[in-house]
Parts: sequence; structure tokens; C-alpha cells
Amino acid sequence: MDMNMNASNSPRKHGVRRLLAAATAVVLAALGTVPAAAASRPASGHDTPSATAGRHEARGTLLAVTPVAHLGRAGVTAFLTEAGMNADTVRHGIRAYRLTYATITPQGRPTTATGLLVLPEGGARRLDLVSDTHGTMAHRDYAPSVGEDFGRYSPFLHASAGRAVAAPDYLGLGKGPGRHPYMDTASAVSASLDMLRASRTAALRLDRPLTGDVYASGFSQGGQVAMALGKALQGGADRHFRLRALAPVSGPYDIEHAESPALFDGRVNDTSGIFYMTYFLTAQNRLHPLWKDPSEAFREPYAGLVDGLFDGDHYEEDIIGALPANLKELLTDDYYRRLQHPTGALLAAFRAQDGTCAWKPAIPVRLYTSAGDTDVPIANTRSCAADLANRGVRVPVVDQGDVSHNETYLTSGPQIVRWFDGLAARR
Repeated sequence: MDMNMNASNSPRKHGVRRLLAAATAVVLAALGTVPAAAASRPASGHDTPSATAGRHEARGTLLAVTPVAHLGRAGVTAFLTEAGMNADTVRHGIRAYRLTYATITPQGRPTTATGLLVLPEGGARRLDLVSDTHGTMAHRDYAPSVGEDFGRYSPFLHASAGRAVAAPDYLGLGKGPGRHPYMDTASAVSASLDMLRASRTAALRLDRPLTGDVYASGFSQGGQVAMALGKALQGGADRHFRLRALAPVSGPYDIEHAESPALFDGRVNDTSGIFYMTYFLTAQNRLHPLWKDPSEAFREPYAGLVDGLFDGDHYEEDIIGALPANLKELLTDDYYRRLQHPTGALLAAFRAQDGTCAWKPAIPVRLYTSAGDTDVPIANTRSCAADLANRGVRVPVVDQGDVSHNETYLTSGPQIVRWFDGLAARR
């Protein structure tokens, strides 16, 4: 569910990071702010909003706009090309801004979140908007509004084609307070919807007003979020936005019947499987307790370690290095069996995230996936397509073939841009 899980497939490029950091320094220097020199990892520090930030503001209220990047057309082309992505849809340079905005916690209390707004340089003054929701990230500084590489590939790709892009960091990532409620669909949707609202305000202030038309996409965890956000927008969640198309990539749409069973039959590789499931269990336990003591689920010495690993300040490679080789070595015998045959609170946690495809879209939908994906197997997308078909909507499933999870997005992204271009031209 993540663009950076497997080192062998990782699209991170140190040269690209240096290129983007240098370009960012140029635009910020012009504004009187020069960032520290780029390191091999994102800076570990993060903003700490005041205790009252967002407390009295309506959801989606824009609290701050911070310029974070500026690339010309050639710079965007180089950035995407070095990532391994087809850059033939690049028509514009981009300017990117970190937005801080008011939203709510999973419990409905006021909080703040951040996200990345990317605007094309040139093109139409009034812009359609792409909602772009990212895949699994454990370290807060890899989120789109802060990280300088993989979290920005998709936003820069879409913006350089001539649309505004709203890429939420989600709760607890980027500069937002607290811990990330991983795979909590409801709060991911509320944070994404409020990011659209904040983007509407910011774009107007930046003299690039939005048309109100939204094209939704997302990868991995973000593919599942995109489906749920699409349902909310079609249902009238905000009268200012009209959903025009939906193109998620490799989302874990069916944890109960597709993703979780694949952990035990080889369809999900052990490294990704142990990372995702440990992240999921520890995050879900904070939302609706799955155990009274972590030793009920995790073997020693991991019982006392796992929750702290996902505090937003540990890098993925460090987390993986602290975990055993597979789930069987991590979990107690009882919980290993329970994961294969979930009941009670665990089953409820699965089902609270599933069902994002159980609606009837009134707009064009394409589902992107690959048969070679060993992070989010193709069975998830087939399940989603079946849910839609059961409601009378048959959608194309674009199978990219025998490629990895990350390569699925690198291949699908430009195809989605071209599809959105065609739909917009026919309006």
C-alpha cells in the first residue's frame, strides 16, 4: 500500500531530491526564506501547532499557506523521468504550497492537518482540481507537503498537465499533530475533503480559482481513500465540488476477503505483509481496542516495541529492521490463527475499512492494478469491480501485468492523466 516499501522497487532518487531541493531553495529565497540544505533523508523536525489551533474554525478553514517548491517545465520533466515515469504529459511548470487547515480527529474533535496544493504555471486561469491521495507512509516527513521525492511524483504529474492538485498528508503526517490513524477510512476521507475546501480558498487567494470539478485518484492506501472520497462527493458532501471521474490505483479495497488472506498464501511478500499488518493492528488498537495487553497479539520482545515504532518519527527501513522476518514470528500462535479467521473487534476493524466500492458511481470510473503486485494483490481490485457490477456499474480494470506495486503506479499515472484530459475535452 506504499510507494516506498521494497528497496529494490523504490523510486527514491537522491539526484532528484537534490534537484527539487535546489529549485525549492530558489523560490523560497525569492520570498525571503531559505531552507536548510537537503539531507539524505527529510528533516526530522515538524511543526507543533498550538493547542488551540483549529479549535474554533470550521472544517476546511485555511490556516496557513507556505510555498515549498517551484519547478519549470524542464525541471518537472527531469523529476518525473528520473523517477521512472513517462513525462510526455508535462505541459507546464509547477508551484507547490503546503496548506495548513482545520479538520477533525477520528473522534470528531477539532484538529489541524496539512497537505500539498500544486498549481500549474500557465494554462487556464480557472482550474479543475485533482484529488490525489497517497499510499502508506510511516514517517511524517515523507508526506507530500514535506517530503521532496516520492510523495510528490503524482501531484507534480497531474499539475504539470494543467490541473490544480490537492494532495492531503492525512492526519498525523506532514506537519499535523498526533499520530496517523492508519487505514481509518472515515478520518482519511474527512481530512481529504477538508483539504479540498482549504485548496479552494488557497487557489482563490493565489488568483487561480477552481472550477469546482474534481477528478479523484490515489494509490495504494490512497486508492481506497479515493473510492471512499468519491462516494462522499457524489453523495453531496460539499456543494462546491462536482465529481467528474475516479481512477484509483491498487487500493486495498477488501481487507477481509482479499488482502488479509493473501498474507498467508504467498500473494503478499513477507516484508510488506509484516509492515502493513503491524501498522494496521497498532493503529486500529488505538481507535477501538483489539487487546488488553499487546502480549496477547505479539511475541516478546516485540510486544513492548511495536506501538512505538509507528509514532511517525521512525523510517520504514528502521521499522522493518526491528521486526522479525514474517508474521508467524511476530504474532502469538493464538493471534496468528485469529488473523486468518477474524472475529469480534478484529473483524469489525476490517469491515470498517471495507465496502468503499459498495456504491453506484454516476461518473466514469477506471480501476488500475497489476497481476504482479505482491503488496496489494489484484484480488482487491477484482473485488471492487465486482461490488460495482453488483450495483449495475461495470468498470474497466486496467491490469498493468507482471510489474511490482510501485511500478503499477509509475505506469498507471500518465495513463490516468491522459484519460482525465480526454474526459475534460469532451465536457
